Amino acid sequence: MNRKSGRPLSPHLTIWKWGPNMLVSILHRATGVGLATVGAALFVWWLAAAASGPESYQAFLDCIGGPVMYWIMLVVGVGLTWAAFQHVYSGLRHFVLDTGAGYELRTNKFWSTMTIVGSVLTTGLIWAYLIWGR
Repeated sequence: MNRKSGRPLSPHLTIWKWGPNMLVSILHRATGVGLATVGAALFVWWLAAAASGPESYQAFLDCIGGPVMYWIMLVVGVGLTWAAFQHVYSGLRHFVLDTGAGYELRTNKFWSTMTIVGSVLTTGLIWAYLIWGR
């Protein structure tokens, strides 16, 4: 294969102008992997503690409910909530794109931005209610 050494084989990330649609596409993949990984780890931890007997389960509850873990689990909870809403809103956007609608540049940019704004706002509203709304 004869190729000029000064030219790339394909466009690289530095050539493309970044936009919200690229960010949402990457976030959709990252949030899906993150939700699956963290969710599976927490589920396996809980399941192993429950299967190991009352003492192990109580140790699990003490670890989760401890004062230091409270702040860690709060951050993890907020992050998982945002990831879930980002993944859902992005999935709905992709569903609409699969119908053939929304490919116009302005429309695509608008709805890409709205998935990010919507996930942040929804997460904020949910956690504001959980912390102060009771």
